[in-house]
Amino acid sequence: MILYAIPTPLGGSAAEALPPAALQTVRSLQDFVVENAKSARAFLKDAGCQPRELSIVEIGDEMEILLQPLRQGRALGLLSEAGCPAIADPGAALVEAAHREGFRVVPLVGPSSITLALMASGLEGQRFAFCGYLPREGEQRRKRIRELESRSRRENETEIFIETPYRNEALLEALVSTCSSSTLLCVAADLTLPSETIATRSIAQWRRQAAPVGRRPAVFLLLANPAG
Repeated sequence: MILYAIPTPLGGSAAEALPPAALQTVRSLQDFVVENAKSARAFLKDAGCQPRELSIVEIGDEMEILLQPLRQGRALGLLSEAGCPAIADPGAALVEAAHREGFRVVPLVGPSSITLALMASGLEGQRFAFCGYLPREGEQRRKRIRELESRSRRENETEIFIETPYRNEALLEALVSTCSSSTLLCVAADLTLPSETIATRSIAQWRRQAAPVGRRPAVFLLLANPAG
């Protein structure tokens, strides 16, 4: 049996975000493990399913129980809140458990905020790393920023990270005050939405041109100048 990793829209409708083949697969499933049942039902209805006829279970610590449909011979769908499941997402544990029991895992085609941001950033696309969330505490966050900037400079590598929307401004302020003036920073917010903004500037330019991100889903990308 197969565990399908199903991307969900960053914004807009399911038909706009997923190709027809992926939507057809979603409509064929009866069992889903999801991050949030309410938003999952809204997505599944938009995708052409009848949520009341489906088994929708929120992900939790009991991974072994969540795999029960696969053991019973039924395919299973995994949904995150937005974008690709199992990337900065608790669904990774379910995927690992499925592999451990020998089930096949199939990722469906759909939107990824991380790759979309990298595509539009103009930063190094041959070498990059997704670093997840940075520390929340001020000094620890600045220390981590310095580490990532140093690695970026050493490896010529784009460092990619995200933040909870209500902490976007604090993270942007920390980046602008901590990084070297020549380091490039891209902030990509509200990807795929009409309100989408993507800006790549040097830290020196960010200091001169304050551009609030606001409480919007955002991806941050950093590339240090090898010369410092």
